[in-house]
Amino acid sequence: MPTNRSQPGNSTLRWNGTSSEILKGTNMKLLNTATLLAAALTLSTAAHAQATAWTIDSAHSGVNFEIRHLGVSNVRGSFHKVTGTINLDEKNITHSSVEATIDTTTVNTDEPKRDDHLKSAEFFNVAQFPTMTFKSTSFTNVGGKLKMTGNLTLDGVTKPVTLDVDGPAAPQKGMGGKTVSGFSASGVIHRAEFNFGQKYTAPMLGDDVKFTIDIEMGK
Repeated sequence: MPTNRSQPGNSTLRWNGTSSEILKGTNMKLLNTATLLAAALTLSTAAHAQATAWTIDSAHSGVNFEIRHLGVSNVRGSFHKVTGTINLDEKNITHSSVEATIDTTTVNTDEPKRDDHLKSAEFFNVAQFPTMTFKSTSFTNVGGKLKMTGNLTLDGVTKPVTLDVDGPAAPQKGMGGKTVSGFSASGVIHRAEFNFGQKYTAPMLGDDVKFTIDIEMGK
């Protein structure tokens, strides 16, 4: 006598019903996962879109430095050409980034012979390294004080440095209709860490070099 497959107690029907439920549940989990991933991607894209690109105005930007001489006085100098890009997130400054290039051939201490010496292989070696670069890796804002950490490459040696940031200033309308802003970043580097000018150690020349980068940028 044939088996009645429509009987409620048939095990084959119960197994098939369970498989259908498992498949349905799996599909729902996959759908939920896809929805969450899509939402996360949308939020990430929106956050990234808040950062806008600004170009450093080299005519109104520069670097000033100071180093101790013979332990009795300070010698000051500057670099007159800074170029690069700042991706600025005005809503959350810690999501911003900076890439800057400093032209070492423009070093100036108001003493031509000293400037020629600084450009030589004993110091900046501008024939081989005509620029030094800075690329930020993070911003932190603690108690309203903004700090920028990044990698400084000097004479082919790259080391991390942390700078205190003043700014950025509230955007203004500049010449030609551009929007302009700016900031300053200051810190100290140690010459020994970069193997820089090591023929002239303390007290002839101090190891600490204080510097400030003043940036005007536009978009």
